[in-house]
Amino acid sequence: MKISVQTGGMSERFGVEETYRLIRESGFEGVDANLDHVFSSGEVRRKNIPELLLNYSDETFFEFFKPWRDGAAKYGVENVQAHSVFPGWLPGGDSEYNDFLLDLQKKMIRASAFIGCRRLVIHPFFGTYDSPLPAEEEFRLNLESYSALADTAKECGVIICLENMFVVHRGKAYAACCSDIGIACELIDALNGRAGERRFGFCLDTGHILLTGTDIFSAMVRLGDRIEAFHIHDNNGIGDQHLAPYMGVLDWTRFTDGLKAIGFDKPISFETFNIWNTVDPEVAPAMLKFIAETGKMFVRKAMA
Repeated sequence: MKISVQTGGMSERFGVEETYRLIRESGFEGVDANLDHVFSSGEVRRKNIPELLLNYSDETFFEFFKPWRDGAAKYGVENVQAHSVFPGWLPGGDSEYNDFLLDLQKKMIRASAFIGCRRLVIHPFFGTYDSPLPAEEEFRLNLESYSALADTAKECGVIICLENMFVVHRGKAYAACCSDIGIACELIDALNGRAGERRFGFCLDTGHILLTGTDIFSAMVRLGDRIEAFHIHDNNGIGDQHLAPYMGVLDWTRFTDGLKAIGFDKPISFETFNIWNTVDPEVAPAMLKFIAETGKMFVRKAMA
């Protein structure tokens, strides 16, 4: 099991190349590449499309992602997973814009392959707290939307990873698409059935599991080998804080027991960008090393 961490949180401060150096020197072997920086979630919701995506060409598009590819090569780490642009669908009936977002996901699959990464997290397609979709309609939307990406994923050798999501109302988190693990399993199996091969898997987000009150061990056992990736982070059970393990209230013994129970042997990755906002910048690099050591401990416990 390789230990990896996301580039987000660092790349904004230090640039992508320096981020890869910090990740390697902190003891990580892999990277979760935040390719979503090409089009931020705020820009997506405001429909403020960057010039790069308006005047698209393969050459200019892939130029944006070269730092993630070159950083991995220079510092000898592997881009084990990446994060695509999100959200990939907006409620409200703007079908032309949603078609654009779906087409963008195909470009992001190619970008993932370009940096040598074979797992790409693409958030599921769902509404908001105020504009939810009926369960059957949500399942159908995801089945059709992800299926539309299958051929590109096959062509590029990329596995698309769905993620357990939540919505917030008045400060309270509620389960959203793919947080019902049984339905998530059904969706992944249906997608792989349509694809005719294993082209879809799951990225289990530990912080989201905690927010929605789901036992992480039970979720991991239910998902089994459908799990292709992790977003590992902690919180206080109320807000999506993206903290280092043991800075919140998640039961990490249940997590390592889950790794052991399913015989997990793929990379595990931390999504802990908020350490750069919660501790003094002087000690943040030491916190990064702490996260790497925590990952190594998780692996030892899982393999014991």
